Amino acid sequence: MAATAEQIRRLRRMIAESTDATYYDSTLSEYIERYPLLDAQGEEPYIWNSATTTYDDNDDWVATYDLNAAAADIWEEKAAAVAGDYAFSSDGGSFQRNQVYEQYMRTAGRYRSRRSMTTITAKKYPEETSGLVPSWLGNGPEIS
Repeated sequence: MAATAEQIRRLRRMIAESTDATYYDSTLSEYIERYPLLDAQGEEPYIWNSATTTYDDNDDWVATYDLNAAAADIWEEKAAAVAGDYAFSSDGGSFQRNQVYEQYMRTAGRYRSRRSMTTITAKKYPEETSGLVPSWLGNGPEIS
């Protein structure tokens, strides 16, 4: 299940990269596909195959992804690229290049805080799979 061209275009707008000079479509697709979600019908992207004890692709799932989580990852990557920039003064001017890093991290935090809510259903493991425990909510607010 691959990310659609529209999802890639939307992610490009979210990360302020209008061309593929830095991020190819295939790279953005990989970022997007890291964050599959339940689709509108409640279908999961993968289903448990008890015969093979593996997860298989769910053919009924409509490709639905969390673009905010993907955008946050990319903004953090962009911040890492400029993390070594520093502030300096020269010829009466003051240059605050480290502000770029701070802005990129604020943007990453903004998208990280907008990611989709997810739950995890914990199962008894390995043999006792019949008893489910309550789901755990795993999306807290970002600290800036």
